[in-house]
Amino acid sequence: MKSAAKKTAAKARAAKSRGGRPTRTAALQRDLRLLDVATRLFMERGFDATTIDAVAEEARVSKLTVYSRYTDKRGLFEAALRREIGRWLAPLSQGVEERRTNPSSVSLEAWFVGIGRQVQDIGTTPEVTAIMRTLSFQAANFPDLARLAHEEGWGRAVSTLAHLFDHLNEQGLVQVLDATVAAETFLNIVVGPLTRLTMFGIPIDQKNRDRQLRLAVRLFLTGIRPS
Repeated sequence: MKSAAKKTAAKARAAKSRGGRPTRTAALQRDLRLLDVATRLFMERGFDATTIDAVAEEARVSKLTVYSRYTDKRGLFEAALRREIGRWLAPLSQGVEERRTNPSSVSLEAWFVGIGRQVQDIGTTPEVTAIMRTLSFQAANFPDLARLAHEEGWGRAVSTLAHLFDHLNEQGLVQVLDATVAAETFLNIVVGPLTRLTMFGIPIDQKNRDRQLRLAVRLFLTGIRPS
């Protein structure tokens, strides 16, 4: 115990002797806290009303730290946007991989209902909705960020599903002439209606939502199953 304590103290003295530079773990925690705070403020206040001063103060870091990590407020917002995109894509990527490696786990219809529900759940969270609202307001000022959201978010989601449709085509489970069109059509009918409701602040009827999702999946699969 004493030996461990001495080692810890020695590390602390070594860090202090280097000018108090944080350890790698501390730096990662600081950066995560900084991004968490920035994301929350962007969601609560919007882009224009969020300042680097406010982010630095709430994250308990210096303005120099913020600028050294993200250059400016646009860079900070881009980091927040990329993280929300990653969170939205994660269950879709994981679900597609599981379907490819374990196709007999559930029926094709049940799988599409399940993945549709997951995509809806994340796409309609207050966090994603707020970020997308902020982005829509700033699209004219930062068209590159709007393009990033489309290509890295929607584009990757479509590409991920398209690979699955190619796989299902090879197995003879579906018959689609264009896997990309099939993927985009599925996402549009599953995500589109709910996205419009959440963007306009209209409450979602959960029972009706589930009924519509199941009906949409059934109609979709009826159209792409081999005749």
